Amino acid sequence: MRILLVEDEAELARWLTRSLARHGGFVADWADDAELAERRLQVEEFDAVILDLGLPGMDGRTFLARMRARDDRTPVLVLTARDSLAERIGTLHEGADDFLRKPFIIEELEARLVALVRRSRGREHPRLALGGLVLDTGAQRFFEHGEPLALSPREFAVLKVLLQKSGEPVSKQQILDRISPDDRDINLEAVEVIVHRLRKKLVNSGVRIETLRGMGYCLEPADEG
Repeated sequence: MRILLVEDEAELARWLTRSLARHGGFVADWADDAELAERRLQVEEFDAVILDLGLPGMDGRTFLARMRARDDRTPVLVLTARDSLAERIGTLHEGADDFLRKPFIIEELEARLVALVRRSRGREHPRLALGGLVLDTGAQRFFEHGEPLALSPREFAVLKVLLQKSGEPVSKQQILDRISPDDRDINLEAVEVIVHRLRKKLVNSGVRIETLRGMGYCLEPADEG
């Protein structure tokens, strides 16, 4: 998952980006002010936003209001130092999807992010299970009809992106944007090789990776029979 972190505390932001990558395989991009975050949201695609309300300049509430006013439905998880009932109700009415009080543990933040993205995709099209393929987000492992699926770290990262966006085209560049930014050796050609290997491993999984010319790849249920 690709996350936009909007947080002005540099030390907290660095810790969060490292922790999310290490524990949950998230790719977190950091914006230290709301104006920059707003510009990025208008030209880039993110699976969710982590938003601190106490930002300098444009505050978090204004940023959130402007997001919803332009019909940007990206899920937003608000970080807050206050936890009153009025604060929680007000945050949800203003367009937040969830909130988490500081201080927090990284495992809870990860679980809330996964739940937010799952809900945003709609219950009719679950993104963490398709055909006989299931991603256990806690164990960070794929299973094929209940049996562990042997994948390299890169294969895991690419398949996770495709599963999260199942039924939708995903370009090679979008895949690169969502896998580990520390892996400097991977490029567009490498994505093609990884997809080729995944196709072989998914033969009996009940899913297939379709190539959509000019658009990228799409993970779909395999035809029966």
